[in-house]
Amino acid sequence: MSFLSLMVKNPFRNRTRAALAIVGIAIGIATIVVLGMVTGGLQSATTSTLKAGAAEISVTPVGSSNFGSGGGTLNESLANDLLNISGVANTAGVLELNANVTGTSNSSSSSGFGEGLLINGIDSNELSLEGIDSINGSFYTNGSPNELILGSTAAKNFNKTVGSTVTIFGTNFTVTGIYQTGNFITDSGGFMSLNTLQNLTSNDGKISDIAVKVANNANVTTVSQAIQNAYPNQLSTTTAADEANRINQGLGFINTASTAISLLAIVIGGIGIINVMIMSVFERTREIGVLKAVGWRSSRILTMILGESIILTLTAAVVGIVVGVVGVNVLLSVTGAGFKPELTVGILLRALGIAFLVGIIGGLYPAYRASRLPPTEALRYE
Repeated sequence: MSFLSLMVKNPFRNRTRAALAIVGIAIGIATIVVLGMVTGGLQSATTSTLKAGAAEISVTPVGSSNFGSGGGTLNESLANDLLNISGVANTAGVLELNANVTGTSNSSSSSGFGEGLLINGIDSNELSLEGIDSINGSFYTNGSPNELILGSTAAKNFNKTVGSTVTIFGTNFTVTGIYQTGNFITDSGGFMSLNTLQNLTSNDGKISDIAVKVANNANVTTVSQAIQNAYPNQLSTTTAADEANRINQGLGFINTASTAISLLAIVIGGIGIINVMIMSVFERTREIGVLKAVGWRSSRILTMILGESIILTLTAAVVGIVVGVVGVNVLLSVTGAGFKPELTVGILLRALGIAFLVGIIGGLYPAYRASRLPPTEALRYE
């Protein structure tokens, strides 16, 4: 039997103990992988808000949230007035409201904005300002009383395809197209003609916010400030970069939690491996004595025990990675989250690195103890 095969087989002599050690470490590794994949997916979704073609500035009433829920509070004419500000290339008024969707086999599904679906009213020729450049199917016709498009996540949540019918605000609408922008917020909603949504909800001439596209040679921050200066105490602006930074700050808490869990996994895993390897050395005292008696050097004994510890933790890492990857994909699929988790090389290296470190920490003392075992004492051991 080769030295390497001996190291691979030894940790699994006591299968129950090895399995318990692997499960304990794998749980910590799986948690790290899940948090890393979720964070990566959210960061990619956030980056998509800065895509070319979409509006760089969102204009809302002072003191309002960024998401519409109860109707329009701005005059639609403001969208045209903003075109007079230097650096503004294009604008589009948007009316945002939460709506309950009926006539669906999955009516309890949620788009992520509370119960129901976030419906946006905007002229179809301005959809590029919302990051919608292409669609599976066709765009709705402006002024059409029964056409709308759904985001890919919303369509999945409500089990809808092109040609399906949904009932919103007591009116039947035909889904003419399904879009996907990569932005989990936008993909969780739907769009229809601005005039249609205004008429349905008694918001004639009203909008919730204004999407502003900045000219190529203009500075986004400068234009944003100019809008606020032109309409003090009336309009507030948020740039796409501001939104991305705000979301990334929130994701920083997830990264902090992942780091804390990593440290906890090292401590707990290290203690567990120390216990497992000390027991292994104790049970193999006579065997180690025989190996030293036939000429094995102390360094070779130390390498063997340390190698066994590392093999055990790396096995746990593989199990943890598989469980984490499968688990997060199943979880997000079931919950209908509007983004895809991302598995990167960095996440894999982090998981394997932590497992390797746990193996070193947990196996160092037992390996040293085994290497210092006198062969005469070990041979007398019963």
